[in-house]
Amino acid sequence: MARAVRLSDYTAATVMALRREASSTLHAIGLPSGLSDLGGLPDALSVLPEDVYAPNRERGEAILNGRFTLAGESLSTDGPATTWLQPAPTRAFARRLHAFGWMRDCLAADADDGPDAVRRYVDSWIDNFGRWNSFAWSHDILSMRLLNWLRCGDALFNGDEDSRKARQARFRSLLRQARYLQRSIAIAPDGTTRLQSAAALTLTGLCLPGRDALQRAGFQALAREVQRQILPDGGHVTRSPRACAEALIDLVTVREAAQAAGADLPQEVRRAIDRLAPMVRFFRMSDDGLASFHGGGEGDRHALKAALDHDDTRARPFGFAPHSGYHRAEAGEATVLLDVGNAPKGPLSTGAHASALAFELCTSGGRLVVNCGWHDDQPASWREAVRATAAHSTLILDETSSARLFPPGWKRDLLGPRLATAPASVSARRNEEEMGIWLEGIHEGYREEYGLSHRRRIFLAADGGDVRGEDALFRPVNDGAPDDVDVRWRFAIRFHLHPDVRASLSRDSMSALLVQPNGDGWRFRTDGGPIRLERSVYLAAGAPPQRATQIVVQGEAEPFGAGDRPPNRVRWAFQRLGQVGGAEGETG
Repeated sequence: MARAVRLSDYTAATVMALRREASSTLHAIGLPSGLSDLGGLPDALSVLPEDVYAPNRERGEAILNGRFTLAGESLSTDGPATTWLQPAPTRAFARRLHAFGWMRDCLAADADDGPDAVRRYVDSWIDNFGRWNSFAWSHDILSMRLLNWLRCGDALFNGDEDSRKARQARFRSLLRQARYLQRSIAIAPDGTTRLQSAAALTLTGLCLPGRDALQRAGFQALAREVQRQILPDGGHVTRSPRACAEALIDLVTVREAAQAAGADLPQEVRRAIDRLAPMVRFFRMSDDGLASFHGGGEGDRHALKAALDHDDTRARPFGFAPHSGYHRAEAGEATVLLDVGNAPKGPLSTGAHASALAFELCTSGGRLVVNCGWHDDQPASWREAVRATAAHSTLILDETSSARLFPPGWKRDLLGPRLATAPASVSARRNEEEMGIWLEGIHEGYREEYGLSHRRRIFLAADGGDVRGEDALFRPVNDGAPDDVDVRWRFAIRFHLHPDVRASLSRDSMSALLVQPNGDGWRFRTDGGPIRLERSVYLAAGAPPQRATQIVVQGEAEPFGAGDRPPNRVRWAFQRLGQVGGAEGETG
């Protein structure tokens, strides 16, 4: 286990906090906005970007009836005039509310007043928050709000249903927010927020006529950030599949807008798109959703497809992403994705999970083995729990996560929910043979405290019907003998099952029958039994949390084990049985 935070991180965080506080104070008194000349305001957007995200009509109809359900919480309002004056149930709810992602839901609802209601909500927001608010104008919320306003731009800015005065007020607010991004992007939180801010700034400059300076500033910021954040293999520096996919969606949106505006897209951005598209395919499982690692879930399949449809390379998923730290094995309609990467560093780890050597398995019948995952529609109370090792399909030693967060206190307040410690190193290798694919990874997240390293091997047969694994805890030879040879360390190997999978134990509790929705049956076996079926939860598909089941194999490891025999070695397998109908009545 290595410390993920250095003394210099505290200094950098303090300096950044002071810069943000100074910026907030200046904007609170209105100085920067007062000195800004917005110039002439347009009558319409010159470019209308496509909104590729799928709307939720049911939620839109509920909002039009005065009930918002966001981030796992609900709020009833009397309409636009009162919505912004009511206390939000949680900060996560308030973020989603002020980001306006729900507008597309209202526009898609089966109601004639959807567009008019959206305009009234926006106008009311401008009346209350259009000048400045430290929360509503924070970079993550503001950048998403600009992107959503522009993606719904036809209803907000180009319609003739409302007065020119109202449209001008919206344009004025749009420009004021974009100018703030232009001035302050350097103090935006590093990672996805800064990249999204650059995309929002660029898109605003492209969609508004006569804003060449804003457009140039956006291009410069975007080119700089993609060079910093998009890895050579196409992954994002946070190692998050979701971050990778959202970057592709935003950059493709910018590229299409640039083409419509007749603007030259920076070469760095074009190259980033070419790298991102194959990596998004790498993270897609056979059900077209993303694998759930490091703060993401299945994602918006409609938006993913739309972004990938604009990919000219059409490259197939590769097997190993060395910079992002993942292995992918695919055979016979089965896909295995294994996390073998080092934890992201510093502020980039605020969404990272303790998921070393976790894997997901998807078959022709759907997702079989998963991680608990995350989705922004989920209640915020779940966020920290699903970052723990126990929420992933991997081994956990002594109920201790392989990476740990800062506990509540001044360090966390200053640095944010980043990782405090992480595995010192994670190594991996693969071997492809005619009979199948072998994957192997080792992490040392438990070496310093327990003297043991974790090794996982996974084999996927060529027909996709046999997935075998081995988890081992071993003491590195260079570490010498342990201080206490009599101690035993309890461990558990967890296999979280998708909520649609039905599981039942055999009579001897040494195996389990798993049945997928299409009737495909799989047998789980292990030499480390007896096994247990315990409750789990799945959050990757969106709210509300779904009840699920997990297979748990437990044991007690010796402190001096080499990992070549029990109890420090456990073998397991998922083997396809074919159509079995149902899990009830299984007797083993």
